[in-house]
Amino acid sequence: MEVALGPRRLLAVTNLREFFHDSVQTALKQQRVSVDDHTEHYVVNLLTMFARSEELYERTPEGIRIRPLVQMLADAVEAPTQTQREEALRRLGDVSLFVAGFFAQSFARKLIDVDYHIAMGGRAYGTLAESLRGTLRGQVFVAIFTELAQKFQRLVDVLNDVAEMAYQHSDRDILRLYEIWLKTGSSRAYNILRRLGVEPVTTGTRTEQ
Repeated sequence: MEVALGPRRLLAVTNLREFFHDSVQTALKQQRVSVDDHTEHYVVNLLTMFARSEELYERTPEGIRIRPLVQMLADAVEAPTQTQREEALRRLGDVSLFVAGFFAQSFARKLIDVDYHIAMGGRAYGTLAESLRGTLRGQVFVAIFTELAQKFQRLVDVLNDVAEMAYQHSDRDILRLYEIWLKTGSSRAYNILRRLGVEPVTTGTRTEQ
């Protein structure tokens, strides 16, 4: 099996889940991010699921695509039942995390950038955690979704590492990393820029996370 690590590189693997498990653990250590074992397990399962395109992309009137986040949010707001609302919020959080983690470089020159996905995904997980709090079926997941919401930016950095291991950055990538750091305050982008000899300097517009 081949897993795409961004648009530039394919890595042959025999067990997709084991690959993501090892890669996530390595990236967590590199980014010095600590998460509960249940949260780590959730992220690994998320990556394994979305590695299958039919799980990520949906059939829409415009063709097979990833539905816009605003439409997913509308699904949650307009859901006829609490269970459907929670499922929509979870889908919004999951897709936001995966897309921001694996396709951050692809947002350059687009109207909707990675910081939008971070904001939408973090809020979706946070709202979902509050919705499940105090319910019997939500006992296991409240802590997971709360941690995903609180550490969304850091986990995006972790998934960026999973997607870009062993990748050499071009000048265009350096500019894009600088832009990501300005918009999101990503510690990962900051550290890569420093390693590449670039000293990030805030312009006063950087979003604090």
